[in-house]
Amino acid sequence: MAELAIENLTKRFGAVVAVDAVSIHVADGEFVTLLGPSGCGKSTTLAAVAGLDRPDGGRIRVGGTVYFDGRSGAFLPPEARNCGLVFQSYALWPHMTVFDNVVFPLTLRKVPAAERKRRVAEVLALVEMEAYADRYPHQLSGGQQQRVALARTLVYRPEILLLDEPLSNLDAKLRDRARTWLAELRTRLGLTTIYVTHDQIEALSLSDRIVVMNAGRIAQIGTPQEIYERPADPFVADFIGTTNFLPGRVAEAAGEDALIELGDGQRVRVRASPPRGPGTRVILAYRPEQIRIAAEGAAPDGAGSVVTARVVSRAYVGGRWQVALDLGGGPLRLETARPPAGDRLRLWLPAEGGILFQGSTDVSLV
Repeated sequence: MAELAIENLTKRFGAVVAVDAVSIHVADGEFVTLLGPSGCGKSTTLAAVAGLDRPDGGRIRVGGTVYFDGRSGAFLPPEARNCGLVFQSYALWPHMTVFDNVVFPLTLRKVPAAERKRRVAEVLALVEMEAYADRYPHQLSGGQQQRVALARTLVYRPEILLLDEPLSNLDAKLRDRARTWLAELRTRLGLTTIYVTHDQIEALSLSDRIVVMNAGRIAQIGTPQEIYERPADPFVADFIGTTNFLPGRVAEAAGEDALIELGDGQRVRVRASPPRGPGTRVILAYRPEQIRIAAEGAAPDGAGSVVTARVVSRAYVGGRWQVALDLGGGPLRLETARPPAGDRLRLWLPAEGGILFQGSTDVSLV
């Protein structure tokens, strides 16, 4: 295992800057996910580490080995980098058995036969595929093929593991099971890993840290909890989980206490430092799980504000209702066990839960 250091990495495709001065440090044994929408630069960053793309600038180092240095011109070819790479497409040889697919990297490296057999048995047991050694890829499910592709990568003991959306070809239920299995495996391996995905659930459940990327740049780096609970900007808040954005302005501000006036005149008190003083246009963000329905005449526990929203639509999604509301001119989403009665709903917004972003009512999101 080894640490990975990416410094001011830049990659252009013609006039398009795909990766713009990206710097990431991955500690020895850490699992870091590059997360973002299509075209944000996450796969290009991974390809640069693997040596599949030559960057235009910056530096990549793994342990004591420099993979790329834009200043000196150093560029280590892919075959000289001890990286394990698993693609979105598993790329298994269809005419080879599971054993033959997995042993192939060791054969190329001229590892002795007895050692090859021992290592293949070891990794197939690790990915729980030892009973399928004599089968061909077409005889395996998508999840089983994914495990074989991972075993083929692990068998030559790479310094770092690079995973490029390895679960994206699986259906929803199989993907959920594979995610659980991969989480258990990463705990057992403790291998320095870069994982690329656009799936927020994968990122939140698997990562030690998440790197959220947008338009070739890093929007935020942090633990899953930090990214979810304290997003750096509206883009991160919208991309990670579901977020309600309510346009308004600062009516009053004192230290960590702010009173926000919504578009319809209703006011919400939050404990969050406003970007600026009274009159500043802001966006107030709440996660759906933070909002509660306020019973008529009852005062909710804790500090917060009670507001009234207009019910736009309601949909039953199995065990719960998704309710679309309009609050102060801003759309709001809420989940509840029972459908709301009538076309108005009283809501309690906690003072501690709101996040303030400076900006107009026109927020550019994903």
